[in-house]
Amino acid sequence: MRGMHHGHGGHPHGKHHRGGPMGEGREFRGGGMGKRMFEHGHLKLLVLSLLQEQPRHGYELIKAIEELAGGDYAPSPGVIYPTLTLLEELGQASVSEHGGKKKYAITAEGAVLLEAERETLERIRARLAAAGSVADARRSPELQRAIHNFKMALHLRLAKGELDAEATARITAAIDHAAQEIERS
Repeated sequence: MRGMHHGHGGHPHGKHHRGGPMGEGREFRGGGMGKRMFEHGHLKLLVLSLLQEQPRHGYELIKAIEELAGGDYAPSPGVIYPTLTLLEELGQASVSEHGGKKKYAITAEGAVLLEAERETLERIRARLAAAGSVADARRSPELQRAIHNFKMALHLRLAKGELDAEATARITAAIDHAAQEIERS
């Protein structure tokens, strides 16, 4: 595709990847986690919840989601606007024009869906909040240095060649111990 640069695995670099109209297929790229930020239909629920707070333009929705994710993820206009169109077609959102811009609001039908999916929405928002916390932690220079040091040490050791069972056990134990310490902190 002209103008699109692809990195490892043939995926475009950035905070988001192309996906379907509700965010399916998109990957959360912050820190290379590789996990999808939204499962099928989850972006639709998040957009409805933001519209329930107040009517918004598409750009305002992008910024609100980016803020919820601590600045580490922002859906593209190519995902938000088709989602808004779908919500309008399903009768879950209405649209009005103000100054040449479309402003979207939740409908009664959209509110009913949100109420039925309250637990799912809570999980979606918790995941976004966690992404924001991870983004904040990654900005710490000390943590960045330590992570880089760990990766480099492991890379250099693995580059030396095959690991025997004893070396594998020691490295695995050290990583497991570090993970437990991190979980306790």
